[in-house]
Amino acid sequence: MASVRRSDLITSLAALLVSAAAALAAPPQRVVSINLCTDQLALLIAAPGQLVSVTRLSHEDTDSAFSEQARALPANGSGAEEIYLLKPDLVLAGTFTSMATISMLRNLGIEVAQFAPARALSDVPERLTQMGEALGREVEAKALIDEFNAELAELSAAPAHRPRAALTYVNNYSSGRHSLAGDVLFAAGFDNVAEEVGLGSVGVLPLEQLVLLAPDVIIQGRNYPGAARAEDNLDHPALSSLKGTYMAGELTDRDWVCGTPNVLNAVRSMVNLRKQVEARK
Repeated sequence: MASVRRSDLITSLAALLVSAAAALAAPPQRVVSINLCTDQLALLIAAPGQLVSVTRLSHEDTDSAFSEQARALPANGSGAEEIYLLKPDLVLAGTFTSMATISMLRNLGIEVAQFAPARALSDVPERLTQMGEALGREVEAKALIDEFNAELAELSAAPAHRPRAALTYVNNYSSGRHSLAGDVLFAAGFDNVAEEVGLGSVGVLPLEQLVLLAPDVIIQGRNYPGAARAEDNLDHPALSSLKGTYMAGELTDRDWVCGTPNVLNAVRSMVNLRKQVEARK
């Protein structure tokens, strides 16, 4: 009789282990994103009904490349208490998301997957792979990666001549080669003048230095509504008086911010800009 009970116990334990393993392997059913870029990656890859909330920023046309899709979902303010009430089984966050928020959610027993920001076009397939694994949607992620790589290869064919370009944002910030924006420029066939003064990633490129560099083209960041002295450099007469420099105007920020396949729109627009600059010569 004891042996029967022991056998039953072993069978029950085995069943419990199988059940637990199956639960661990099952894709998450209620996913909440608390980062603009994870919002967009999840919107691309998640199964219908799997993603239940995204950030408020994703609802804004100026910030999100997928604002229309995002507005079909409730928005959150990325606060731990608010997220907990949504009863997620997975939270998607960035590596710069508040550690207090991350720690609180994990202490409450909620799984949190963190995604680093993309600093190069080569990071896009990595982020898609990570999101596919987090959501149990590896096949869908792989299809997006293949499409992205094929289109990027076509767009980044080496040009006969590489014009010199500069990116300039509010407060004289700029992006060097080792940044997502800088990599977009390089892939599109431009040389980045920020490298000529040792700016590798993101930093300040003073207006005086920019004028002395006299690039073939200057691409400006978005001039935000309202009056702020930080935006004065974007409209400075010294830039418009540069002879031989093409002022390309504002770039579309939402296509440049996150490491999603949508960044190809930025590459495409820069390829078209390069052709315009070359046609002027």
